[in-house]
Amino acid sequence: MNTNRQPIAPALTPVQQAALDTLERRLAEHDVAVLSAHHGMGKTQILRALFAKTGGVFLTSREFVEASAHRHPLSLDETIYGVLHQALEAHDTVIVDDFQFVFFVACCVHAYPRQSFLAAALLPLAALAREQSKKLVFTSEGMPLVGLHERVPMVEVGAFTADDYKAICASYLREAPARRIDYGKVHRFAPRLTARQLRNTSVALRDDDALDSERFIEYLREHHMASNVDIEEVQAVELTDLKGLDDVLEALDANVIMPLEKAEVSQELGLQPKRGVLLAGPPGTGKTTIGRALARRLKSKFFLLDGTVISGTPEFFPRVHRIFEAAKQNAPCIIFIDDSDVIFESGNDAGLYRYLLTMLDGLESKSAGRVCLMMTAMDVGNLPPALVRSGRIELWLETRLPAEQARSEILRDLCARLPPAIGAIEIDALAAATEGLAGADLKRVVEDGKLLFAFDREKRGRTEPATTYFLRAVETVRRNKEQYAEAEARARMRRPHRPAFFDPMSAIAAMAMEHGVAAAEGSTSFDIHRPQVFSVGNVGPLTPDDNG
Repeated sequence: MNTNRQPIAPALTPVQQAALDTLERRLAEHDVAVLSAHHGMGKTQILRALFAKTGGVFLTSREFVEASAHRHPLSLDETIYGVLHQALEAHDTVIVDDFQFVFFVACCVHAYPRQSFLAAALLPLAALAREQSKKLVFTSEGMPLVGLHERVPMVEVGAFTADDYKAICASYLREAPARRIDYGKVHRFAPRLTARQLRNTSVALRDDDALDSERFIEYLREHHMASNVDIEEVQAVELTDLKGLDDVLEALDANVIMPLEKAEVSQELGLQPKRGVLLAGPPGTGKTTIGRALARRLKSKFFLLDGTVISGTPEFFPRVHRIFEAAKQNAPCIIFIDDSDVIFESGNDAGLYRYLLTMLDGLESKSAGRVCLMMTAMDVGNLPPALVRSGRIELWLETRLPAEQARSEILRDLCARLPPAIGAIEIDALAAATEGLAGADLKRVVEDGKLLFAFDREKRGRTEPATTYFLRAVETVRRNKEQYAEAEARARMRRPHRPAFFDPMSAIAAMAMEHGVAAAEGSTSFDIHRPQVFSVGNVGPLTPDDNG
C-alpha cells in the first residue's frame, strides 16, 4: 500500500471543490461516505485533494488485484474484506478509488456465483470505521453499492458549468489561447462534457497558435462527440434537395434545427428543440431523406434508430438504451426513429413504447428534455395513440406527394445527371405523366428509363426518342405500386386484430396511471390530405380505427 502518492494535479473546478467540501462534511458526520460521479468527472482528483488533507492510505484497484493473485477466483469478497480491514487497522483514513470496477465483478457479473455477498463484507467494515472513528471513502459511477446504499451518505459531483470548463482548460492550455476561448459558447454547444474530454482536447490543441472557440468546438465534434451514424456512409443530400416541401422544411428549421445550431440565441430566448416530432406521409415522400440530410448537417447531434436495431432480439433494448444515453450525453440533439409505425405494428414492443413515453414526458432526467425525438411513419394508425397525443408530439408534419411543379424540379435534377448519350428528355411531358408518384418513384423511373434505353441500344442496335423510355418506365413503376397495394391489403385482412395498446380503454388506463387522471383526452383521426403543418394543440391520439 502506498501512503505517499500525491502527484501534482490541476486545481479543482468549482463543482469539484463543492463536492470535496460536501464530502468532508459528510465524513465528519458519518465517518463513511461514497463519492459518486460519471466516469471522467474528476473523482480521482477530488479524492487526491482529500488525501492531501487527511493523509492515511489511498487504495486503487491495483491493491485488490495484487491481493487476489494467489487466492481462489471465488474468494473475491474475502479478498476485498481483507485488504480494507488491514488498511483500517493501520490508518485513520482509508480512501478507495476505482472501487466500482471491483464491486461490479462481485455484484453484477452473472458468472460469479456469490453475487451480493460483498454486501456482507462491506457492512462490518463500515461499522468498524464508525466504532473507531476512522474515515472510509468509496467511489461509485452512479451504481448503488449494495450493503452501503442508503446506509451511508452518497456525495455526487454535479454537472459542470462554463466556469468548470474554463478551470479545466486553463490547467492545460497556454495562457494566450486559453483567453481566446469563449467557454460559455463551448458549454452551450456541449454542456455534458467530462473533465477527461476537456483535458484531452486541451492537451491536443495546446500548441495550436490559431486556437479559438470554433476550432475547439470542431475538435470536440470530431473526437469526443460521436454519433451512432457513420456520416461517410450517409448519402450526400441537403434539405434543399427536397422539392415541394418548403413549409415542412421551414417548420423543421424553426422548431428543431435553429435551437440546435444557434446556441447563443437559444440561451438568450430560452429556446428548446421540440421534444417530439412526427414526419408522416406516403412511402417515398422524403421522410428518410430528411433524416439523411439532418445527419450530415448536425453530425454528432444526430442519432439513428432504424431497422439495423432489430426488434425482438435480446440486444434490442440494451442497444436502444445505449443510443438514448449517448444522445443525452450529446444533448441538445435529435434521435431519429425511421419507420416507427413498422416497429409498433406487431404490438410486440410495449417496452419500447413505455420507454418512449417516459422520454417524451421528460420524467427520466433533466437532459431528456433537451433531446428531440423525431419519428417517421407511413401509416400513423399503426402508432400507439398515447404516444402521438398532443403534448408528446409537439410538431406534426406531413410529407406529401409532389405536385406537378415539384415533380418537374425533381426530374430536372435527376435528368441533369444522365450521360449525354441518352439525349434530351421532355421534362414537362414526363412530369405530367407521373401524377401520384413520390420522389422515390421518380428516381426509380429515371433509373429504369436508363436500363430500357441501354437494352435497346445494345440488344436491338437502335433507339427511340429518349422520353419514350422514361414514359414506359412510368407505367412499370405504377404497375409495381398497384401490386404492392394489393399485397398490403391482403396482409391486413389476414391480421385484423390490433395490439393491446391501440385499445381505447387500455390507452385511457395507461394515461391515468401516468398522469393520475381518470380519462384521456379526446381523439381525432389523421387524414393524409390535410394541410401539411399541424398545430399540436389540435391533434389528439388516434382512434383504433384509424389507418392513416
